[in-house]
Amino acid sequence: MASVFLYHVVGDLTVGKPEMVEFCETETVDAAIRAIAESTEGGIPVWKKRSHVGMYESNEMRQQRFVGILNSLDIVAFLATSGCFEDQERALKTPVSEVVVPNNSLLRQVDPGTRLIDALEMMKQGVKRLLVIKSGGWKGMSKRFSILYNGKWLKNIDTTSSSNNNLSTNANRPSSSSTTSSRDKFCCLSREDVIRFIIGCLGALAPLPLSSISSLGAINPNYSSIDASLPAIEATHKLPGDPSAVAVVEHVMGDQYKIIGEISASRLWKCDHLAAAWALANLSAGQFVMGVEDNVASRSLPDFSVDPNVGNNLVNGGGSTRLRKFSSRSIGFSPTSPSFGVSRSMYRGRSAPLTCKFTSSLAAVMAQMLSHRATHVWVIEDESDDILVGVVGYADILAAVTKQPATIIPANRTAEAFVSNEIQT
Repeated sequence: MASVFLYHVVGDLTVGKPEMVEFCETETVDAAIRAIAESTEGGIPVWKKRSHVGMYESNEMRQQRFVGILNSLDIVAFLATSGCFEDQERALKTPVSEVVVPNNSLLRQVDPGTRLIDALEMMKQGVKRLLVIKSGGWKGMSKRFSILYNGKWLKNIDTTSSSNNNLSTNANRPSSSSTTSSRDKFCCLSREDVIRFIIGCLGALAPLPLSSISSLGAINPNYSSIDASLPAIEATHKLPGDPSAVAVVEHVMGDQYKIIGEISASRLWKCDHLAAAWALANLSAGQFVMGVEDNVASRSLPDFSVDPNVGNNLVNGGGSTRLRKFSSRSIGFSPTSPSFGVSRSMYRGRSAPLTCKFTSSLAAVMAQMLSHRATHVWVIEDESDDILVGVVGYADILAAVTKQPATIIPANRTAEAFVSNEIQT
């Protein structure tokens, strides 16, 4: 396991990654909806504008411009609580600076030569994105002993220290007065990128991937939840940070709860945000996740018409609109039951929460997350009917694969000696 994280660097994961285009905080909610649909993890980094375009920008200055990460749940919650249904155009033209939750610690800029083990430690501490420079000379370092970088032993890189910022800056400083060609080209690595890399190295991590998530301590019991009978809007009162998801549950007995769905950023990723906002503001949590058919909405729910093309109309300078009644299909759900009162055992379809067993292996859970492009998997008991016990997210997986003693160089040995021993063995 040590070789996977010690002999690879962040630059190995950037090969083929597209150049990052900054999304400015002055952009509108409508623009953010389109950008999120094309993003990974259902969220986009938001930046302040550069004060002087074309001038040299240090790592510290760039870090200070980072505002936070905006996701679909943030936008839907904003639309549901802002009274957007009276004036959709005004709501969609709201600058994202009024919606995004400021958190400068969610992104860190690192040098391409940063060891993967150091990057994982950053992500374990809450970093969700790594900003990596894409210099013209970097072609990846897919060698076994990437601990040797440019002829020097790599050390743990603390991106918050000025000395390491200077190291990264000097290593890429151009010799001429031109400072915008290769310096300003970056790519953004997400935790999904890291998990994809790790799942490609399962053989080197054996026997860890076949161990159960419970034995590895990867199950987080501190999840956010809401009772199915409560208004769905109450889920916005305590929006979780990581993972950005709220379980919709029903009380069974004692302290046991059954999961019937979720309200999450990944579930709302590519949905009709206006329709989802209306549902969040007007339905119970159970109705939101179980689904409401068109005919039921017209019969028992308040009349409401949403315009699915309003965002495009704003961009195209107007045009005809096609109004329709709300349906759960508009937020990506395919309900099988016509009403909320039908037995939950019939509940299946696209709105079903992604779950795994308490005894599921780490490899199986990672594969689930990647195949469904999900940021988390809900954990249920082995011999129960969807009794919820916790959740596994990206941070939990990273903590599980890096907490093993073999991952870290022993304190009483130098890196050189450690590598020499690895070569011999």
